[in-house]
Formats: sequence, structure tokens, C-alpha cells
Amino acid sequence: MRRVRGLGTERLKRTYQTTFWFDGVEPSCWPECAILALRSHLPSPRGVAGAEWWLSRMFATNVQVDFHRDRDERRALRGGGEVHPTWSSVLFLNRVRGGALAVTAEPPCEEAPARAPERFACDLAAPRPNRFVVFDGRLTHGVLDAHNQIPQRPLREPARLRLALIVNWWRKRPEGVPRFEESTAYRRLIVSHPRGTSPF
Repeated sequence: MRRVRGLGTERLKRTYQTTFWFDGVEPSCWPECAILALRSHLPSPRGVAGAEWWLSRMFATNVQVDFHRDRDERRALRGGGEVHPTWSSVLFLNRVRGGALAVTAEPPCEEAPARAPERFACDLAAPRPNRFVVFDGRLTHGVLDAHNQIPQRPLREPARLRLALIVNWWRKRPEGVPRFEESTAYRRLIVSHPRGTSPF
């Protein structure tokens, strides 16, 4: 977590758009080392070709992501249909007030605040260090505010950054997602490591 916290404000406003692909062959940064360890905790790793990952860094007083279903974003935007990961997952890195992850089979509602489902029947997971949550990649999910309510507007109260590693596990690499070593982002996350063998 120290490495993630050490990023400061780097790409903070684009944290959800800064995504990477890891095929499991050789980790080039701390999150990819974590992904190798997390794979054994999937309900079933069969057929997983690799992992798409990004950092979630936000204040629960100003939630930056609406309820949604993970998908191959570029494919969907070009009209190629919606393809979802096999598994979606979150590794929480710290504890904050509120900011629970909410997961449901109900679809997002475009007219509702934060696109929250009309029937709000969700499983909740509170942010706690090293808590790993994995769920079917077709499910709807979102983040609750600092009072664990559906986000309506920014809250004017002190808060600390809610830090998490998000990992989507795919049968096929989503379109246009670069490898970490192809990017200049997050250089503080680089680690040295022995050459390894892919478990994927």
C-alpha cells in the first residue's frame, strides 16, 4: 500500500481510465505480483487468459464511479456488443469510513442517482486492508459514499483516500488495453523480480 500511496496525485483524476493488461508471464510491477498471488483465490481459474487491472483511488465523500457492469469498453463503444470478464475483483488496500462495495444482479438504472439499481438488493463489502472480493463479471456493482448510502452529491467532511486494486479476469484480452511496461504511468510501482513461468 505504501507504493500506491506514494503515487500522490499522479493520474488521480484518470485513475479509472489508466488500465493495464497482464498475461501472467512475468510481473513488472507490484500490482502484477499481487495478481499472481490472487489467482489461486478465484472460484475457478479455468480458462482465464490474463488480467486487466487498474487502481481505484478516490474519496468516499466524492465517489467517482457510478453503478455499472464491467465490459470490454472499446469493443462496446465501436458497436461490437458487450463482453464481460469471467470474474471481477477488488483487493482493498486500506480502511476508510463508508465506501462499501455494493454488488447486485439487478441492472443499473440510468435515471437514478449514481445509476443505482431500482431494486437495491446488494451484497456489501467494507474496505479493509487485504480484503479480497471476487464476483461474477456480469454483475452490477458500485461504491457507496462515506455514510454507506447511494452517492447523491459530494459530501463536505474530512476523508482519506480509499485505495484498492481492481482486477478483471478475462478469457480474452480486451481491446486496446496496454501492458504496464508499454506505459510511462506509475513508475513508482516497478519492482525487480526473478523471471517466472505463467500460471495462466
